[in-house]
Amino acid sequence: MASKGALNGKLVVLMGGSGFIGNYVAQAMLARGARLRIASRHPERAFNLKPLANLGQIQFARCDVTDRQSVDRAIAGADAVVNLVGAFDGNLKQIMGESAGWMAEAAAANGAASFVHVSAIAQQPAGEPEIEYATAKKLGEERVRAAFPQATVLRPSILFGKDGDFLAMFAQMIRFVPVLPVFGPEAKLQLVYVDDVAEAVAVALEDPAQYGGKTFELGGPETLTMMEINRRIAAAQRRKRSFLAMPDGVSGAFASLPGTPMGKDQWALLKQGSVVSGEHPGFAELGITPKPLGLFLDKWMVRYRRQGRFSDRAAS
Repeated sequence: MASKGALNGKLVVLMGGSGFIGNYVAQAMLARGARLRIASRHPERAFNLKPLANLGQIQFARCDVTDRQSVDRAIAGADAVVNLVGAFDGNLKQIMGESAGWMAEAAAANGAASFVHVSAIAQQPAGEPEIEYATAKKLGEERVRAAFPQATVLRPSILFGKDGDFLAMFAQMIRFVPVLPVFGPEAKLQLVYVDDVAEAVAVALEDPAQYGGKTFELGGPETLTMMEINRRIAAAQRRKRSFLAMPDGVSGAFASLPGTPMGKDQWALLKQGSVVSGEHPGFAELGITPKPLGLFLDKWMVRYRRQGRFSDRAAS
């Protein structure tokens, strides 16, 4: 097994590292003494990480993953590479498929010791209309495997965190709307704490001999329906809310409308749920105990309560 200092002084490139998960992966890398290069279309969005790094420990690179030369420049000299790029808009097969292969090829050409590709639990159901997101994710895994056979592929369920979009979206709606529709009310999700996924990335990078060439499905310790998640958020806000289970036909029509917060692919993925299949190893095999949503939700929802942190005192 690799030592905890295996990344110390090594140059780790985070492709798409300025986003939600990138913030947590970056912190895991910095804590292990790695030198970090955050490559992104908008690297300035990660400037908040500067105070966490020692002098010269972190650098930023502007990168367009649809430009092969831009990808090659970003990965030049890397000892390890993490692909965190994800999107629901644009040419998904290029952004999450072909470009992932370019990253793996560049990592191999530079002699990188490890490559972690963060994919997703996203399946294309047989006989159903194409889910472009799922097709692109599958293509990305195939391209990475072909170019870097010892890459570690991580497939997390839907991520949650204090500053993540998933919880914030529902928390805001529950805060202001007394009666809310719930799309895919029976859809089952294994919400996974973003910091646990970041730890999985670090563990895989530290020991490619043990974890390379494998695919891990990462789900949280609880399986919750969308209806249960909404009710938990309302309870944590100390708010009484009514939730209406929306039929699939209505949900699908809503997702087809322009400007809605949920697109067709997002609805199709939500409808099928996001739980581990059991066909691949998971957190246990990485030596990680995932944390449940309930460990954080009550504290995180304080700011959405009517009297904020004084709500419990007012109720008593």
